Amino acid sequence: QVQLVESGGGLVQAGGSLRLSCAASGRTFSSHAMGWFRQAPGKEREFVAAIRWSGGRTYYAESAKGRFAISRDGAKNTVYLQMSSLKPEDTAVYYCAAMTRIYYRDSDYYTGARYDYWGQGTQVTVSS
Repeated sequence: QVQLVESGGGLVQAGGSLRLSCAASGRTFSSHAMGWFRQAPGKEREFVAAIRWSGGRTYYAESAKGRFAISRDGAKNTVYLQMSSLKPEDTAVYYCAAMTRIYYRDSDYYTGARYDYWGQGTQVTVSS
């Protein structure tokens, strides 16, 4: 089992920045990659970014490219999502997720069903 706890959400004005953190505990050695997803009210969950623990390869949704940056700290078993130039449409609950299997297609890292463990989420609200 892998436990994930997100933090860092809050209320920010448009154009502002936030840094989300996801602390992993438990069988963290079984985790191959970590991802961030978000879900806005009335909308489906969508992929935001992902990173492999080994090598640090990253993946981003088009909406996140150039504004968000995902990073990891192996010593702390923590993944971060630095969000800048935030827009009202970024308002959502942001979830951290852990992938335990190794996949070879980039598309797998964008797919929520490939992730095995999920955190409880942290609310991000961007005011206009």
